[in-house]
Amino acid sequence: MSTILALAGSNSSTSINFKLVQHTAGLIVNKEVQVINMANYPFPLFSEDTEREMGFSNSLVELRDDIMKANGVILSVNEHNSNPSAYFKNVLDWLSRLERKFLEDTEVLLMATSPGKRGAQGSLEIVEKLLPRFGANISATFSLPSFYENFDTEKGITDSALAKEHQMALTEFLSKI
Repeated sequence: MSTILALAGSNSSTSINFKLVQHTAGLIVNKEVQVINMANYPFPLFSEDTEREMGFSNSLVELRDDIMKANGVILSVNEHNSNPSAYFKNVLDWLSRLERKFLEDTEVLLMATSPGKRGAQGSLEIVEKLLPRFGANISATFSLPSFYENFDTEKGITDSALAKEHQMALTEFLSKI
């Protein structure tokens, strides 16, 4: 059975990207899905000095192992000033030091959402270009604009056109794993 790892690139306890990840994971049947809340993964700011003095944390090694065991990854990235968050970039820096190709041959459904009308497209576009450097195959992308107007915790994506686009992206991703 294919295994999928689902996470958001945010460490916020109220992450809307994590809510989108949970909704997406809940739509998947006949596959094992592991949902990880990155708010539970505090990592120090990457520096070579910190790496030399402290090495790699157990939580980083476990995250890398979970990613490398998965057939696919569902990732929703948040956006700070049109870029991925410093937290997410920091996680990538740590993971790439531990294993450069930590996403080797891994299919990725890359998503993003924000309260704004662009739906974190700036961050999504940057990460879409960045992840293949670590071996990822970007299977599909999806951006959910105006999160609070288009998402309900109970119902999921409330705009029918956006819900259809999301389902198409998920279907494309699942067809490749």
